[in-house]
Amino acid sequence: MASVVAVSKSSEHNFSKAPVASIHLLAQQGVEGDAHCGSTVKHRSRVKVDPKQPNLRQVHLIHQELLEQLQQQGFKVAPATLGENITTAGLDLLSLPKDTLLTFPSGAQLQITGLRNPCAQLDNYQAGLTAATLDRDEHGQLIRKAGIMAVVNRGGDVHPGDAISIELPAEPHQPLERV
Repeated sequence: MASVVAVSKSSEHNFSKAPVASIHLLAQQGVEGDAHCGSTVKHRSRVKVDPKQPNLRQVHLIHQELLEQLQQQGFKVAPATLGENITTAGLDLLSLPKDTLLTFPSGAQLQITGLRNPCAQLDNYQAGLTAATLDRDEHGQLIRKAGIMAVVNRGGDVHPGDAISIELPAEPHQPLERV
């Protein structure tokens, strides 16, 4: 069963976020009180390019299974350390198609927009972490494993332990690309 392991936020543009008891999602905005909340981009590198572009990265999700894999490789990571807002378990986030809907018991709903692109900030946190969150498939295509990004369709609260309902979009499914 897909569920929430942890939730986190930060009002500042820090690499890691702080685990909290719950987060409140604001429709078309993101996580209330988080530095990335807003209808237009908040990631500093994207603001420099075009501050008016839509914020497709309102909420960042990472699966607990990735954190466990990184821990087995010797990295000191836990929920919130890689900057995600929601840590999940029992859900292969990377295999979800674009526009998948994730709904929480409060009625809050996210729409998946794409993949997080691992960046040098990972190596600034711990050397080698960027490479550990990248891989290649059997065809040599790059696999980004640092989580997925979403926008908020409906607001509401999200808590650790919440079940996650998954609704796939109509076919044909579009694979996730970096956003």
